[in-house]
Amino acid sequence: MRLARIGAAVAALLLAALAPAQAADFTPPPLKGPAPWTDKAFDDAPGDFAFAVVTDLESGYRNGVFDVAVADLALLHPAFVITVGDQIEGGTEDEAQIDKEWTQFDARLGGLSAPYFHVGGNHDLTSLAQRRVWERRYGPRYYHFSYKGVLFLVLDTEDYSEARMAEIYRMRDDYLKLVDKDPAAAAKLPYASLLEAKVGEIGEAQSAYFEGVIAANPKARWTVLLMHKPVWRRPGPGGLGRIEAALKGRDYTLLNGHIHRYSHTTRDGHDYITLGTTGGGWADNATPGAFDHIMWVSVTQAGPSIANLRLDGVLDKTGKIPAGGEALCLSLHGPNCGK
Repeated sequence: MRLARIGAAVAALLLAALAPAQAADFTPPPLKGPAPWTDKAFDDAPGDFAFAVVTDLESGYRNGVFDVAVADLALLHPAFVITVGDQIEGGTEDEAQIDKEWTQFDARLGGLSAPYFHVGGNHDLTSLAQRRVWERRYGPRYYHFSYKGVLFLVLDTEDYSEARMAEIYRMRDDYLKLVDKDPAAAAKLPYASLLEAKVGEIGEAQSAYFEGVIAANPKARWTVLLMHKPVWRRPGPGGLGRIEAALKGRDYTLLNGHIHRYSHTTRDGHDYITLGTTGGGWADNATPGAFDHIMWVSVTQAGPSIANLRLDGVLDKTGKIPAGGEALCLSLHGPNCGK
C-alpha cells in the first residue's frame, strides 16, 4: 500500500511537471478537457522587470517632443527611467542660469510615476560651473546601482582635469560663436577635430572606481553601462579599455547617446548601441536612425530584450500620440516634417 502511495505521488509530480506552467496568481476555470490557451509559462518571472531609456534633448531641442516622451512613459509604467545625457542646453558659466535650466527640466519629469536617473552629457557638464551645480543638485557624476540583480554603471564621459575642462570650454565657446556665421571657418578651429568633443574621456580615478564595483559584484546577472559620448571608441588612456577588461567573461550591454542617430554594433559578442534622440536635433544627413524614441528594455532571466518605441508610434487609448504629438515632427521624413 505504501509503495502504491509513493507511486501515485511520483506520478502526480510528473504530471505537474508536464502540465502547462501556471503563475501563482493565475486562477483557471474548471475544465474537463483541453485548455483554450497554450502551454507556455507565464512570462512574468519574479526577477523580470522593464526600464526605459531616453536620450538627447539638447543641441537643437524641438519644443514639445520630450513632453510626448514623458506622457508615453506615464502610459507604459517602467520600473524606472534613465537617460544617456544632454538634458539641458548648458554651455554657460552662469550658475544661476544653469540652476534655472535644471529646475525647468526637473519640472518636466513631474508626469513620471517612477524614479528618473540622471546621466551627464556634454551639454550638462560643459564647464566647471556646470560641474559644481550638478554635484550640488545631484551628487556624483559617475555612480552605480543594482536592481533585481542587474548592475548599472553610470559613466561620466566629460571626466577631464579642471584645467583641461576649462580649456575645452573655451575652444567650444569659440567654435559655437562662429559655426552659424561661417561653418567653413568654424570647421578649421581646434574644437571641430577635438577627440574629446567626439568621444569624451574617462579619467583614471573613474576607471578604478568601476573596476572596484565590478569586482565587488561578481554575481550580477547582467551589467548595463550608460554614458553620453561613445568613449568606447577612444583608444588607449581615457578610453573604456580598463572597464571592458574588468567585464571580460561577463554579460553586459552598453548604451550611449551624443550622435543623434540610432546605430547598433557588437563588440566581442556584446551589444553597443547609440541611441537617437528624444527631442534633440537630428544629425544633418539622410542616413537611417533619425527619429525620436524611448528605448524599452525588458530584463528576463535570459538577459535584456530591447525594443525601441518611436514617439510617433506610441498611441494613447484614443488612438492618438499623447501630449499634442500629432502636430510634431518626430521622425525624419515623417508627418509634419518639413512644414
